[in-house]
Amino acid sequence: MNRTLVELLADREAELHSRGIQWRITGVASRRLGWIADASGLEAAFLATLESPGPEQRRQSNVREWLAAARADVLFEATSLNVEDGQPAVDYLRAALERGAHAITANKGPIVYAYRELSELAEHNARRFLFEATVMDGVPVFSLFRENLPLVHLQGFRGILNSTTNIILGGMETGLSFEEMLQKARESGVAETDARHDIDGWDAAVKVAALVAVLMGERLRLSEIPRQGIGALTAAEVRAARAAGTPYKLVCAARRTEAGVAARVGPEKLSLSDPLARVEGTSSMLCFETDIFPKLTITEDHPGLYATAYGMLADFVRAVG
Repeated sequence: MNRTLVELLADREAELHSRGIQWRITGVASRRLGWIADASGLEAAFLATLESPGPEQRRQSNVREWLAAARADVLFEATSLNVEDGQPAVDYLRAALERGAHAITANKGPIVYAYRELSELAEHNARRFLFEATVMDGVPVFSLFRENLPLVHLQGFRGILNSTTNIILGGMETGLSFEEMLQKARESGVAETDARHDIDGWDAAVKVAALVAVLMGERLRLSEIPRQGIGALTAAEVRAARAAGTPYKLVCAARRTEAGVAARVGPEKLSLSDPLARVEGTSSMLCFETDIFPKLTITEDHPGLYATAYGMLADFVRAVG
């Protein structure tokens, strides 16, 4: 994803310049490469491949030392999701904001575990903490409400937000096995080698908790979200449901109640009249219920390679434009 972001920054460079935005990448960090920084800018050949750098490029030992060496104005954070505590992403983002850099992430964990802390830290330091790429790729879900729907009260939402389970269920409807479809999802790059976060509903539950925290102002622990994955569904059950006109989908939902916000994730049989029943493959959908707009639906049909990277690019423009 980071390589795709670099490509997109280069592709949109003229348009960024027209907005008065100039950029250079002064630091890259990963498990494979380590902490690499050069405040004058990293070489284009290195950025094009993100392969091992030359000996002239400095290596640091931790995020704070790296940020200082890079003299970073913006941190793009895209580590893997940790459903237990959101680390190390939370610490990386905190370090960036404390140093005076804008913090942009594609990782849902920090929103679930540290949204309020990081938001307050960003405000204190006159910086932005942004995360549009965390749900529905680059579709402007969070900014829609924060920037374009002032004083609208969100009562609840339903959605399909996990591509891996959607692909598996769709294939099972046609007679393929769970294992065959999981392998196809891995080969296409949609599912990770360890797809338990998808199959067991963790990815969907974290997205629900993130949406509730930002859009509904309530913090839900993951243990407070009833969660069921699709692993217990048999191919026969999935085919029979489709034949009956009630296909299975892994549905995410949250609703405001007198006691707070109640949320859930699990497979449901849906009527074909339900918009969620028509979501196929890597597509996703969120249906919002608000006090002003009873039904407000966002649909993303088969996003391409650049969708998530665009979410980070759009946040970059919001932060520095």
